[in-house]
Amino acid sequence: MSLSDRLIAQAYGLGFDAVGIAALGEPETREAFDRWIAAEHHGTMGYLAGDGATLRQDSRRPHPGATHAVVLAASYGGQEPSGVFARYARGDDYHEYLRERVRELHHWLEHETGERIDARPYVDSGPVLERDLAQRAGLGWFGKNTMLITPRAGSFVFLASLFVAYPLEPSVPFEADRCGRCTRCLDACPTEALTAPRQLDARRCISYLTIELREEIPESLRSAVGSWIYGCDICQDVCPWNERFSQPIRFEAFRARPFFDDGDPRALARSILMMDADDYRTTFRGSAIKRAKLWMLQRNACVVLGNVGTPDDLPTLEAMTAHEHPIVCSHAAWAIDRIVHRGDDGRITDRDRDHTAISSRPM
Repeated sequence: MSLSDRLIAQAYGLGFDAVGIAALGEPETREAFDRWIAAEHHGTMGYLAGDGATLRQDSRRPHPGATHAVVLAASYGGQEPSGVFARYARGDDYHEYLRERVRELHHWLEHETGERIDARPYVDSGPVLERDLAQRAGLGWFGKNTMLITPRAGSFVFLASLFVAYPLEPSVPFEADRCGRCTRCLDACPTEALTAPRQLDARRCISYLTIELREEIPESLRSAVGSWIYGCDICQDVCPWNERFSQPIRFEAFRARPFFDDGDPRALARSILMMDADDYRTTFRGSAIKRAKLWMLQRNACVVLGNVGTPDDLPTLEAMTAHEHPIVCSHAAWAIDRIVHRGDDGRITDRDRDHTAISSRPM
């Protein structure tokens, strides 16, 4: 068995669901990525443009001297219940956890060769087009929802890689497109963020709106956010290949924390709105959810209550109209207006008119 084969076997032994090796170089998707940036479909994610875009145009640039990458995929639980918080964010932060597993692979490679090997792990943390690299390493193909779909675990996977300055035997790239004529992901996207097969306008994506956007969520898109507080799994949930390929969680660290035991959107939204800074730090310590600041989660929670809340949620929202962050205030006022005009039976009640009067008072 070759060194590359033994390396892949070792990675599977560490618990990864799919593994392959790719030679570094210019990505197949470089031109498509450049067009995507030029069209400003990355929105406010400035790190993807400028120098970040230049580095992503050739995978040899992020870690000079590296020639190959071991590309790995780890399931985060495509069989878990959907809704409110995207599956990937319910457990511990995957960045450092997987980085440690990748470092173990690096140590194994050095021990196996008896050499000191220049290498660097990447886990969604560097200027790398991970999905392109994964396809080149034979892990899977690009779905029409732009996600990498691997026959071993579907698309509910984290991608990681170990860039090495060492000659390895590349795996056979995954050339097939197995989406066929299916358009379920495009049809299901409530914000129409998937503008065409394999084309995403991130500015309309619920994951972008609830995690990356540091501004007001456009009012025209708020109702389509539905009950998602952080991220979105809709385009993956409807994919037939995920029904067939998705795997249980391999690493215990990715299992949902107790906070998510109650999957009721209203209950979780109210919990977020009642948090203070200490609650936020305690609840989400060591979690990927901390990418969104507390005020952003509270902005999102207001939108959720505006979409699925009842008059019972009005007192909580009214308290948010005095929030220190003006964006939370404006989203709370929007949610109050939605609930008031919706009412228990679709009509405005006298009680709701009273709430309208309270929420319209000057702050």
